[in-house]
Amino acid sequence: MNDARTGVTRRRAVEPDTRFVETRALRRASRRVTHSDPATLDAAAAALERDILDKIVLARAMAISVVAYDGESLTMAAGLAPNVNDKGCAFGGSLVSVMTLAGWGLVKLALDRQGRDCDIYVQDSDVRYLAPVWNDFEAVARLVDRESFAAMAEALTARGRARTRVRCVVPLPDGTAAATLEARFVAIERR
Repeated sequence: MNDARTGVTRRRAVEPDTRFVETRALRRASRRVTHSDPATLDAAAAALERDILDKIVLARAMAISVVAYDGESLTMAAGLAPNVNDKGCAFGGSLVSVMTLAGWGLVKLALDRQGRDCDIYVQDSDVRYLAPVWNDFEAVARLVDRESFAAMAEALTARGRARTRVRCVVPLPDGTAAATLEARFVAIERR
């Protein structure tokens, strides 16, 4: 549909024909990669890192890397040197960027394992800066309690879109949090 005022073409929301939902779900199930062996998870994490560094210039400048992925959590890292502020500690914008990318990456990897082809967006987030970071740092992302990727898959199958909440933490060497982020991510299946 073309908006006469702006000239922008907008897609009209179309409700899925329920006769085809089961057929689509069966096709998706045949593409699913649900292996959770370490080699498969490591390969998925390496592919995610390549994808992020190829497509997000800021991630390259920040020297972001994927450190670990176990199917339930994703850890990303960044060096202090490219992310330092005027006080010599990590820039708050870098901390939130790495946490947001870790949350986004966790959702992307989970949907990839389900064989889903989705656009993933951060809908909203709440960040807290609790202590300065004086060294290279990591951000660890995992789903918020009572959230599950299975529930996300059900919503995607039923509606073609879903959301989930992720909590990310930048831990200090003593185990306390330097910064936290709780974000809601939305996935919309490409058709």
